[in-house]
Amino acid sequence: MKFIDEAVITVSAGSGGRGCVSFRREKYIPRGGPDGGDGGDGGNVILRTTVRRRTLYRFRYQRQFAAQNGGHGQGRQKTGKKGEDLIIEVPPGTMVTDAETGAFVCDCIADGQAHIIAHGGMGGRGNKRFATSTNRAPRHAQPGTPGEARTLQLELKLLADIGIIGCPNAGKSTLLSRISSARPKIADYPFTTLHPMLGVVDTGRGEPFVAADIPGLIEGAHTGAGLGTRFLKHVERTGVLLHVVDAASIDPDDPLSVFRMINSELAGFSPELSGKPQVVAINKMDLTGSEALARRFEDAAENVDVLRISAATGAGIDRLLIALENGMRKQKEDDDGSN
Repeated sequence: MKFIDEAVITVSAGSGGRGCVSFRREKYIPRGGPDGGDGGDGGNVILRTTVRRRTLYRFRYQRQFAAQNGGHGQGRQKTGKKGEDLIIEVPPGTMVTDAETGAFVCDCIADGQAHIIAHGGMGGRGNKRFATSTNRAPRHAQPGTPGEARTLQLELKLLADIGIIGCPNAGKSTLLSRISSARPKIADYPFTTLHPMLGVVDTGRGEPFVAADIPGLIEGAHTGAGLGTRFLKHVERTGVLLHVVDAASIDPDDPLSVFRMINSELAGFSPELSGKPQVVAINKMDLTGSEALARRFEDAAENVDVLRISAATGAGIDRLLIALENGMRKQKEDDDGSN
């Protein structure tokens, strides 16, 4: 399934039904008086978060949504039926803004969470409501009010415990397939994954966690180069970053050049990203010459704990998972302490 992480939809709540003009007409009851009922309220449009949805794919083909109108009032003071609410399901991590003004509407995070994004119109009052001592036979009723209509921007930001970042072809997809049951498309080419991938990692030592393979970042990503801004936003909600460095890409004269570039792109997109805890892993240690390059990187990376791994052979993966679990545990403790 193609990953769709942005969509624009138009929603229309139901209009209220009109009130009824009616008079009681029964044998032996002269001057029965007005008995027109009220119109029913229109249905609301509701966004509901559900883990059954993983992408915004459905909105690629359906972009217009409308709730049911309220029923019209009837005689004998019968109120019109309320219009049914329209429930639109979205995956966790969906942020909603007004497409015209850019104003924030809601953030869909927890499973089962619901937000009314368009309110239904009110039903009009029937003529019974307008009867007074001086106007005992009112011949007018109110029309229902129209439902709210708006155009919304949906943006999916992945919710993951671990965000795997790095340059294109650093081996992130191979690593995700190694530590989880995810099976991203992997091939021997110098290009990047085209969409984020999620995988559930179960080490057997505690609760499983979710890792997200973020498509490879290039220089200028925070300004949109290489679709960087589309992918950087997925890092915002991850807890710990796993920074994968391709051993073959380490420059002997400037070992940290690629590492600094990635961190610079994170800081350029959002200062908050640069402050996220990172676990640094040098990948492809199975390649010839990688040992010498890894040593140069470690010598240059002061105060940075570096792990050596091979996603292809599995070497160093157990130590890496322990480091990720420790990072998540420390982050949780820090979060609890700040609350």
